[in-house]
Amino acid sequence: MGPSMTSLATTGLARPHRWLRAHPYAADAALATAVLMVVLLGAYIGPHAAAHRPGPYYVLMSLFACAGLVLRRPMPRAVLAFTCAFTLLETVITGDDPPHTQIALAAVVALYTVAARTDRPTAWRIAAVTVAVLTGTVMLFGVRPWYAQENLGLFAWTGMAAAAGDAVRSRRAFIAAIEERAERAERTREEEARRRVAEERLRIARELHDVVAHHIALVNVQAGVASHIMDSRPDQAKEALAHVREASRSALGELRATVGLLRQHGDPEAPTEPAPGLGVLDQLVDGFARVGLRVDVAAASTLPDGPATATGAAGAADVVGPLPAAVDLAAYRVLQEALTNVHKHAGPGARAEVALLRAPDSLLLTVLDDGAGRTALATGAAPVGADHGGHGLIGMRERAAALGGSCEAGPRDRGAPGFRVRASLPVRAPAGA
Repeated sequence: MGPSMTSLATTGLARPHRWLRAHPYAADAALATAVLMVVLLGAYIGPHAAAHRPGPYYVLMSLFACAGLVLRRPMPRAVLAFTCAFTLLETVITGDDPPHTQIALAAVVALYTVAARTDRPTAWRIAAVTVAVLTGTVMLFGVRPWYAQENLGLFAWTGMAAAAGDAVRSRRAFIAAIEERAERAERTREEEARRRVAEERLRIARELHDVVAHHIALVNVQAGVASHIMDSRPDQAKEALAHVREASRSALGELRATVGLLRQHGDPEAPTEPAPGLGVLDQLVDGFARVGLRVDVAAASTLPDGPATATGAAGAADVVGPLPAAVDLAAYRVLQEALTNVHKHAGPGARAEVALLRAPDSLLLTVLDDGAGRTALATGAAPVGADHGGHGLIGMRERAAALGGSCEAGPRDRGAPGFRVRASLPVRAPAGA
């Protein structure tokens, strides 16, 4: 919000200002009415009003000249010619002595519009011709002497209108250039960030490959040798197994050193306990229950053996069955992040529903809440999962994508209040993963 909009908001005029910007013809009609009132008041209370009151022809011409201002935006040059014609008509033809040049205010507004909406060379040429014609005519046929205050005042008003219009056009062009440059810089910054991330990922992959591939190849060869000669030459088999142990220790050491380079100073040490999975889902649900979030868990399975359905977190792991370690960890983390976002953003008293569907080749996770997630989206607030600048949704999507699955988040279906997170994780790794 710029300074002008801030000042409008503080004075309570923001809503009328937005309405007038959305209805330009209504705004120009209001401007034309205001100009007409000023023209008529100037003619009836001016210095010569007592001795030379304007007649009905002047009122009619003023009405036509000001009415033309309604079309000043789509046809600025035509409106300028139209208003100048009525000004010249009043000055030369009507025979008023002295002429009521207040009608020139309509031409002044039209000249400002032309200067604000036309390129600078053209605008200044049109302004020079307009100023010369209007002031020259008024000096010849208007108040005597030619350098009277009314004549010089018209010259000053037309010149200032042209200058003000040119200043407004320059400011608009300057703001547009700044916005375009900012957008281009933002696009360039995002592209540069994506390029650096891709390069860093490639470098990390290359480092890990160089560190691990050599030692794993040695382990594979030595393990094959040990298996082949275990019965015939056990001494050499033991030596091969010793080489396997040494190579694996070296690989772990170099891998730990490489991963350590990726850590920043002050990062916590890697945990030594086993990675969590759906087997401890009941502990996760109990943790949220202690902080006031009610979580209902339901699980179903289409596997040929094992239970088909279960209600509650304790029996969900039995229904889902054994999972690959990576899938088990990703499922737990997705549920943990989704429930954390429900607790943060769904509002007090919210309730979450967790559904797990195990198919032979996939695991489908769904987390629903009945809180204010959809209301926050409608009002422009941070959506559930956005984590106010965090990376909750991004992390869930990347975990699912790393396994060849998908994760989506958004408002619930059919306009129901709340938010939904749905993740699909393949149980069998895709080819080439």
